[in-house]
Amino acid sequence: MADIDIRREGRAGRVTLNRPDALNALTYEMCLAIKAALEDWREDPDVDLLIFDGTGERAFCAGGDIVEMYETGKAGDYAYGRKFWADEYRMNAAIANYPKPIVSFLHGFTMGGGVGVGCHASHRIVGESSQIAMPECGIGLVPDVGGTALLAHAPGRLGAYFGTTGARMGPGDALLVGFADAFVPEELWTDLKARLIETGDVDAVEPAAEPRPDAPIAAQQAEIDALFTGTDAAAILDRLEAGQTPLAEKALKAFQRAAPLSVSATLQMLTELGTNPTIEAALQLEYRFTFRASEKADFIEGIRAQIIDKDRNPKWRHASVRNVSAADVADILAPLGPDELTFRGEDT
Repeated sequence: MADIDIRREGRAGRVTLNRPDALNALTYEMCLAIKAALEDWREDPDVDLLIFDGTGERAFCAGGDIVEMYETGKAGDYAYGRKFWADEYRMNAAIANYPKPIVSFLHGFTMGGGVGVGCHASHRIVGESSQIAMPECGIGLVPDVGGTALLAHAPGRLGAYFGTTGARMGPGDALLVGFADAFVPEELWTDLKARLIETGDVDAVEPAAEPRPDAPIAAQQAEIDALFTGTDAAAILDRLEAGQTPLAEKALKAFQRAAPLSVSATLQMLTELGTNPTIEAALQLEYRFTFRASEKADFIEGIRAQIIDKDRNPKWRHASVRNVSAADVADILAPLGPDELTFRGEDT
């Protein structure tokens, strides 16, 4: 059975992620297949819109398949990971800039690489089971696949909160933060897809949508804005440690579990991007970090602790964000010169 099912049905181009046992985690080959499908359908007069979805009950896509990145990087071969990320990021940009509507159905877990596929679509649908997150700081990376662009657009300091803690967004929170556009009860998804396929008319989404469900984060935003103000990770840590609320205590645990360099770099990236970044600017900045992630950051150790050995006890390069210097952050995010990410589709 193929890991991805790409076909045309009626007026729609269909992309279905098909690795349910792996929570539809993206492989390098799946990224290339999506990019090729986008190119094939761009000028096809018989394709009016695209539909992205995933098989199984648990996830649209829970992330990227990073075991081979770990194995090659641990052996000192950084070329595979760099090429994977570069081609994946170009695919993310192609989705964000696509001239035809793309409707993504984000059931279950949509995390990391799944955000890159599903959350740059023009019409992003969530349902009752949706759980969206950017948990990369916990494995020694930074929010990537264009995730920093989404986080930078979020209201107040919600982007800094979700980007550094990896907290999950239910459907209401995802709509508020800007990772989704419409809530459609999942029992209606089959009929909605059928209408989209038959008509090729993306206006079919709006009548199926219901009012935004409760967004718990809305009641907590004022506290989050106060706790996560500024780009100084050590100052944020101080405020979290001094906090007496359940939110502060929960955020503190996540903040302390994450790789300190990743947390500090994420805060700096969101500041550099501002509040209205382009997808290309975000991806280029992310690539500066991921290009160096295996050699000079905590990616290899993060994957070892979370996925390979599963001891959940990573030995980060820095004991705390208090030990991360401005120079450390500047070095990991410095321009790459001839290796800088471009979007012309050439090999890297």
